[in-house]
Amino acid sequence: MKKKLVYPLLTCLSLFVGSCGRNFLDINQVDRLTGNNYWTSRRDVEQFVGGIYSTLRQATMQNIFFPATGDFRCAPIMRTSSSSDPGRDYLTLLRTNNINGIFARGQDFSYFGFTRITEWNTFYQMVQHANILYARLESSNLPFLSASEVNRYKAEAVFLRALAYFLMVRVYGDVPYYTDVNTNPLPRTNMLTVLQHISADLDAHAEFLPWTFSDPSIVAVRAMRGSALVLNMHANMWLAGFTDQDKTPYYDKVAALGQQLMEENNNAYSLLPLSRTREIFKGRTSEGLFEIVQNLNFGETFSLTAAFSDYVLRFPNKTTRVSYLYYQREFFERLYPPQGQDLRKTFWFDEHIYNTAGQMQCLKFLNVFREIGEDANPDDNQMVFRYADAILLRAEALAELNRDAEARAVVNVIRRRAAAAEITESGNELKDAIWWERARELFGEGNFYYDLVRTGKVIDVAYTLAPMSVSAYRNGGWTWPISASALANNPFMRLNTYWTN
Repeated sequence: MKKKLVYPLLTCLSLFVGSCGRNFLDINQVDRLTGNNYWTSRRDVEQFVGGIYSTLRQATMQNIFFPATGDFRCAPIMRTSSSSDPGRDYLTLLRTNNINGIFARGQDFSYFGFTRITEWNTFYQMVQHANILYARLESSNLPFLSASEVNRYKAEAVFLRALAYFLMVRVYGDVPYYTDVNTNPLPRTNMLTVLQHISADLDAHAEFLPWTFSDPSIVAVRAMRGSALVLNMHANMWLAGFTDQDKTPYYDKVAALGQQLMEENNNAYSLLPLSRTREIFKGRTSEGLFEIVQNLNFGETFSLTAAFSDYVLRFPNKTTRVSYLYYQREFFERLYPPQGQDLRKTFWFDEHIYNTAGQMQCLKFLNVFREIGEDANPDDNQMVFRYADAILLRAEALAELNRDAEARAVVNVIRRRAAAAEITESGNELKDAIWWERARELFGEGNFYYDLVRTGKVIDVAYTLAPMSVSAYRNGGWTWPISASALANNPFMRLNTYWTN
């Protein structure tokens, strides 16, 4: 009897598959890869896997997902004359964590896709198809795959499922947790339990992923061992941030994973000189650990709303004469002090770095355009995990373990690349310096708000101009609202009550 695949949180749609221009992402629809014709060749498996990556792009890059949830929320952003109209009020609402205010405005902000962020079903399509992939590899004899290929595809399935869950946990908190293709409606699982499960899964499968690929077109675009290790590091830092128990085991694990990633990677990963910034953020370099691909040459672009760069560029890099926003000057001078050398100021910004009248530009993500002044995204990949991110997580964990000398040595790898003065602090001052170094190095890459949340600094005016109250933080004010559509066919489901009360 043919088993029915049931997912109460979504309709089981055929995989969304968009062309990514080359190789495994340049694929056909996979509707035919079901039933008796499931997989008959390695190409069929590649098509199915490519569809999962395309679903990730659909979930995150067709709306304002990364800027809204990671960059602008509780951030010290200031609007300019270019964003002064009411249609840009969402910037103020994000800065002040007034998420319900965004939805109260209904159609005013519909272009940006805020409603889609409340709908987690596309992420669950990722989960479902990763589970199908893993189950098929586990239960079937596929003579066209070697044992090592089966293990690699299973590890890829685990990574993609873990990534979907991690992205959801950071946005929604507790989420229903499925690892089987045949499921019944489930309540939301405590986020710490979810994170523990995905960490254990990554532990068991990361070794089957390659450190990198000989094919440069899929480096950092497809799961590598470094992708799994840094995802595992992030999961454990969130566990440490939210647990009421001893945090030491989680910091120990992050430190060990970071050491493995940095010291055992067979020269797969490195920090490139900042003079090669355009290469770094165009993507597919040794600095990338996992990226979502974009390529104008193949006609594949993210939604204009998906790009952080859209807000911090102006003519001749955008049609607007004034950028949409700037950062509060006191904050930015703390981030990039006017005194002292730091090559990030040179290569990531122009001479108006501290300007408060709309002239400030962030050139970090500025790549090749089709024509000067066009109103389109730069041709950059979306960084999800970068080598510098993993280095700084390792330094943070070491500092939390009071291994200050080791923490300084690790964080100064980043400082030396920027030709900036090395960090000499100890104790709490060192921990603080590492937090600011993450904000500095990962600026605009969708990490700021998440780092505020997992460290608890989101309640501290020293790190945000719009601190969250302690009661709001404890009651889930850091999460995002969940669409009422999640209640359909699931009597166990509960929404995020902070946003519904």
